[in-house]
This record gives sequence, C-alpha cells and structure tokens, in this order.
Amino acid sequence: MKFMKTHYKLFPVLIMVVFASCKDLTELNVNPNAVDPTTVNPNFMVPTVITATALPYQDNNYQGDVAGAMSYVQKSGWGSGGNNFTWVDGRDWGGYYGNLRNIYHLIDRSKTEGMEFQEGLGLVLKAFNFGQITDGWGDAPYTAAVNAAGGTQADLFPAFDTQETIYKGIIADLKSANTLLSKSVDSYKQINQNADVLYSGDPAKWRKFANSLLLRYYLRISAKLPDVAKAGIEEIMSNPAQFPIFTSNDDNAEMAYTGNPNQRWPANTVDDAGSSSNFTRLQLCSGFRDILTGVNDPRISVWFNKVILQVKISKEYAPAADVIVENVRYVNPDSLVTATHNFIIYNKNTWAADNDKVITGANGPISATLIDTAQYVGLPLAYMKAEPMGYNLNPTPKQGGANVSVSAISDMFKATNGDMLKAKIISYSEVCFILAEAAQKGYSVGAQKSWYEKGIQASLNAWGVGDSYSSYIKNAGVAFDSSLKQIITQKYIANYQVAMESWCDWRRTGFPVLSFGTKGQRLALPIRFRYDQNELNQNGVNAKVAIDKLVQTAFTAQDGNDSSWSKMWLLQ
Repeated sequence: MKFMKTHYKLFPVLIMVVFASCKDLTELNVNPNAVDPTTVNPNFMVPTVITATALPYQDNNYQGDVAGAMSYVQKSGWGSGGNNFTWVDGRDWGGYYGNLRNIYHLIDRSKTEGMEFQEGLGLVLKAFNFGQITDGWGDAPYTAAVNAAGGTQADLFPAFDTQETIYKGIIADLKSANTLLSKSVDSYKQINQNADVLYSGDPAKWRKFANSLLLRYYLRISAKLPDVAKAGIEEIMSNPAQFPIFTSNDDNAEMAYTGNPNQRWPANTVDDAGSSSNFTRLQLCSGFRDILTGVNDPRISVWFNKVILQVKISKEYAPAADVIVENVRYVNPDSLVTATHNFIIYNKNTWAADNDKVITGANGPISATLIDTAQYVGLPLAYMKAEPMGYNLNPTPKQGGANVSVSAISDMFKATNGDMLKAKIISYSEVCFILAEAAQKGYSVGAQKSWYEKGIQASLNAWGVGDSYSSYIKNAGVAFDSSLKQIITQKYIANYQVAMESWCDWRRTGFPVLSFGTKGQRLALPIRFRYDQNELNQNGVNAKVAIDKLVQTAFTAQDGNDSSWSKMWLLQ
C-alpha cells in the first residue's frame, strides 16, 4: 500500500518534469539522486538487510504475540493477542519477503563483483529469514520466491515448497556460507566494517554464526529427519576447524541499537512516554515468574521489577478487611471468601481452575478473584477476555494503563539503547543447550552435563549475574538431572526475548510445561500462523495446496485446515 501511495504522489511531479524539459525523454529513466541497482556496491545493501532482519525479530520476541503465548510477558492494556492468543486473522509475511528481495539482490551483486564475504553474509541472512517463514507458517514459496521480475506465471504466482524442502535449502545455504566465509579477512574484496552492523566485517564471526544456525535447524528437524539431524550435528562437532561454532558470549549474534530514531529498543519510554505507554502495558507473565522463582533464578531481578503495591494476607490491621498502608495492601484472611466477594490466593498448580470457581453470595453468584501475594507478580495467561487492568486488586485500574500490583519490565528497558539492549538472533548459551539436547539424544557431541552447565553460565554472564553461578547450579531443579525437561526449561529461561525459538522448542518437546486459563481463543496454545488473506486472494491456488496438507487437531473446528492449531509437516 505504501508503495502505491508513493507512486500516486510522484505522478504529478513526473508530468511537470515532462512539460518543463526539452531533453530526450529517455533521460528521465535515470535518477541522478539514486543508486543504480544494477551497479550498486553490495556494501550499500549490507546494513539494510541486517537491520531489516534483526530489528523486527527482536521486537516480536520481546513484546509480540508469541512472547505472550510463551508466558514471558502479558499486556495489562490489552485483552487480546498474546494475552489469550486470539490469532484469528492471518499473519502477513510481506516484511520477510521484502527483505529477502534485497538479500537476493545482495547475493547476486556480490557474485558479480566477486565479493565472497558479502555473498556469504547474504546466504546466512537468507537462511535465517526463510527459517522464520517456515517455522511460523509451514509450507511457503521458496524456490520460486521473489522472482516476480521474471514475469512468468510461476514467478508471479509462486508455488509453495514443502517445509522439508525449505529446511534442506536452509541447511545447504548455511553450508555454502561456511565455505565462502572460511578465508582470512585480508583475502576478501572490499569489506566495509561500518556497513556490517553485526560483526564489523569479521568473516570468522559470520562463519561461526552460520554454523551455529546450522545446529539450530538440524535440531529443529531432528524428529522428522533424525538421520539427517544426527549426521549433520556430528559432522559439525567432529571437525571444529571446518565447522567453527560459537565458543563464548563474544560470538553472540546480537545487534546493538544506536539510539537513533530508526534504531531504538522497542517500547522505550523516550519515544512513548506516559502511564499508557507500551512500556507500562508490558508486564511479567505469571508462568515465567513461576518458573524463575521456582528455581530461585537471579535473572528475575535483572528483567523485572518487584510490584509497587504488594498484597499480604494478614490480620495486622483487623478488623479491617482490606487496607493499604504505604506500599502494602493488607487483606484480612477472614474476609477472603464472604457473601460479597470471593478472593482466592494464586497457586501455580491450581490457579486456572480456581479462576473459574463461583460461590453463592448475598446477591447471587460471585466469581473468583485471584490474589497474588508475591513480590514478583505476573499476569496469568488467558486469565480473562478483557483487559486485566484490575488483576491482583489493582487499586487504580486504568484502561490501557499499567497495573501497580503486577511486576513491570525492568527500568533498564525504558532506554533506547544500552549494553544489554541488543537485537538478539542466536547466542552461545543457546548453542550449548542445543548440544546438551543432542547429547541427551545420544549424538556424539560431548558430555551432556558439561554443555548444560555451560549454557546456564553463559546466560548468567550475559545478564551480569555470573557471580551467582556456583550457588545457582546447586539449586533444586537446576542441579543436573539429565532430563530433557531440565535442558529445555533452562534454555527457555536463557531465551527470554527470543520467544520464537522457545515456541519452536515447546512445539516439538512439550517443554517447558506452561499453564494457561480458560479465556483464550482455544483451550490450547497455538502452534502456527495462519496464511494472510492477501496471499489467499492473490495466490490462492498454490496456497490451497499447502493448506490441504495441514492436519487438523481437536481445536481447529472453527477454522478448518488453515488454523493456528493445525499441524504443519514439522509437527505431524
């Protein structure tokens, strides 16, 4: 739509130019102020494709619907989306394909100019963007994608490739990138350190990035193509000289924010201030809180604030039933269940059922009201249909505002940039947990316990609480027990702000175990995105082929095959 509007605005200008000029009209085809795409230096495209990959990925993982469904955060000012997975409408993948058009052009120009570093970089980003598409939707245009300039029927209405084809293509591209990026830095042509806003023109870092992503995608297909996954991961781990991977947090694929208007941490309070800002609406989810406090995790204080107004069950101010003194709300235990209200204390194991309890009051049925007495409080997932602004007896509920009786996101996330505010793609910690799971499967990759503990330590170090490792690793639930549940749960914690990856892990393993209420769109967490209506309208014949291959579940009756609760090939 923006593209069309731009052309409408330019049209009168072009008419004026035609009538004002006596030059040959063919000269109008050359814009003296634009870079010719057929001769553009690949370095000019590098920062664009990196930022167009990293920025939306971080934004979605930090405050998007998947972050809500994965119980990391909830929004006190919204009663839909990530709060209760009302993923009714299709998701537009146009941003991914728009970026891929630029990435393809970068790769083509790099080949023409013999710039192998830029070509390898482009292949890594191509693989990652197609990974996001197939992880989210399933089958999608791949081999015939972004070829509209060709003008044939197949170019304009591309067929959908199978997930298996796409994942195998991703793996092939990352292997090619590994080869292209295997030379010393002085062997490459025209590396511009400033253009590479991720690794400052370091091919060794990009090579590690490529191979670390290889581990991610091999593990992704390990249930469907176990032999391919096992052979691929073992090949990488048996030859570190040929397939170097991340070895420390210094290798992490995470892009720093500049703080400039177009490169700022999402939902910061510089751009969006006030009591109804996106920052204040974004609050801790009780599911993530329960997991963190259950293992006494020190990262909770880095990521979230304690509640401004804590609730305590106490007779200190009896006979008063409910009184606020300074920053504490005292609720008399004798008044929890009466003829006028039905207060139930939050219990992580029973809250969903408790929330639906009803008693007979003086004037009829009274629904339960949950009370959470902890210092770190989260909003429960799928707790209510409307905005949860009144949860936990919030004394000043405001439509669209924050809840002072629920934990806010840490104040450091108010800034536009900072040492810990980076667009995260994949980390050394994640690589360690991938290898811990591979070892748990019996792959020859090293000791499971070692990789598991390295993953925890790397994450603690990254968030500035590395000094707590020696005590944390001994905690109940953290001390190594060799279970898959433990590996994925710790990976889930470490991947806070990388919610898409946690979603992929949860779909294939069932871990971490997440609880949710009965007020969601379905009585199950969603497992894919629906195809966008524009795609169905414009490329419906090919889309239907993909939709017909989806497998319905018990939660798809309202939608048919193209449902957020239908199984794609990866999950069938």
